This record gives sequence, structure tokens and C-alpha cells, in this order.
Amino acid sequence: MALDFTAANFKELVLSSDQPVLVDFWAEWCGPCRVVGPIVSELAIDFEGRATVGKVNVDSEGELASQFGIRNIPTLLIFKDGEVVDKQVGVVPKNILASKIEAHI
Repeated sequence: MALDFTAANFKELVLSSDQPVLVDFWAEWCGPCRVVGPIVSELAIDFEGRATVGKVNVDSEGELASQFGIRNIPTLLIFKDGEVVDKQVGVVPKNILASKIEAHI
């Protein structure tokens, strides 16, 4: 299951992770986000134990969204060793996101 990242747990779960982390910046009112959401949930299961996968609701975590310059949603960032190493804006097929994660494992 995809984790819920917040300002309170972002440093611990994302920036300090020893695994690559996929972060989906989304909002409930966003149509394309509703398309990407199930894909992100599937990736969380597929990569369990090898990568961390979670979501940031930009409406409740606006500070995190602005910290990472999120202007459009969905935006998916991949973090490794506390740094953004890849970025995808918009809807993409699951296999594209999986290969992006795989590249950083």
C-alpha cells in the first residue's frame, strides 16, 4: 500500500530512506491524479522491500509541494539518498514508472 507522506514524516520516510522513494504529488479534485493513483498503489505492492512508494496530498501539504516546486499535478518524483533523481509530470503507463524506479534500485 502506498504511504501517506506529510511534513511530519517526509524527512524520515523519504529524505532519510536507504531505498529509492517514489512520491506522487496529487489532489482529490484532479482527474489525471485519479488515473495515476491506482498505478501508484500497484507499484507500492510490486516494489515492496525494494523501494518506498507514497503520496503527498498537495491540498493538505502545500508547504511540501512548494518546497519541491510542484506546479502541475500529478507530479511524481523519485528520491534517492535524499535527492530528487527523476521527475515525471502527468499520466504515464505503469511500465514507464516501474522502469524509472528500477533504474535507481
